[in-house]
Amino acid sequence: MTDAGLRETPICEPQVTDYDRAHLQAYLRLLDAAAARADWREAARVILELDVTADPERARRIHDAHLDRARWMAAAGYRDLLGRTS
Repeated sequence: MTDAGLRETPICEPQVTDYDRAHLQAYLRLLDAAAARADWREAARVILELDVTADPERARRIHDAHLDRARWMAAAGYRDLLGRTS
């Protein structure tokens, strides 16, 4: 885990996990940053609290994995949060 309590990669289950719920705010902020075309380094530093300078490759992997999970949440996972499956 990182200093911010993030895993290297989110738990990728076909349903929303406790990890997803715990990081929902970060997911939403990552989606906003991506929509605004913010630099991934800034998003990783500010949102995920990663030291991008110390290990940029690791920071990029963590950022991209969490952004991918955020996109899944926006496309499908939100149904679990709303209590719907269709």
